[in-house]
Amino acid sequence: MADNNIKKWYVVRAVSGQENKVKAYIETEIARLGMGDYVSQVLVPTEKVVTVKEGKKIIKDKVYFPGYVMIEANLIGEIPHIIKSITSVIGFLGEIKGGEPVPLRLSEVNRMLGKVDELAVNTDTRSIPFNIGETIKVVDGPFNGFNGTVEKINEEKRKLEVMVKIFGRKTPLELSFMQVEKV
Repeated sequence: MADNNIKKWYVVRAVSGQENKVKAYIETEIARLGMGDYVSQVLVPTEKVVTVKEGKKIIKDKVYFPGYVMIEANLIGEIPHIIKSITSVIGFLGEIKGGEPVPLRLSEVNRMLGKVDELAVNTDTRSIPFNIGETIKVVDGPFNGFNGTVEKINEEKRKLEVMVKIFGRKTPLELSFMQVEKV
């Protein structure tokens, strides 16, 4: 049977903060070994973050999934081994010890690449770890330690509007998913 060289997307776990280095290492190594036919893309999903420093707007690329690098590849033969042996690579996401790397589902790939198909949005509510009316605890920022109730969820920005009682008065706060946890 002829091999059609079918590529799938995989997630490589990398040391956090080393994602771009890992991307460069993978690309260099694949090119050096002449295996570009099998690894077509190496991506570090980033988002543009605007900060203002001394009155100047600075646009920075912030890694969207720290510790993860996406690759589109046909993992045949030695390729998984080559990728795993690269500096700062921990392994593939979802692999069982000694097992095969697990490819991403198309809906996950599209979501990560920003091409969200409507169906995936409706069916995949797992991506929102919070519900409206739920009690949460603030774990980061100036209101650390306060409890509040989720009023609104902004899935796109991954932020919550939380009603927190401060000095006996209810105050709405906008917090990111990372700043709160379930009680």
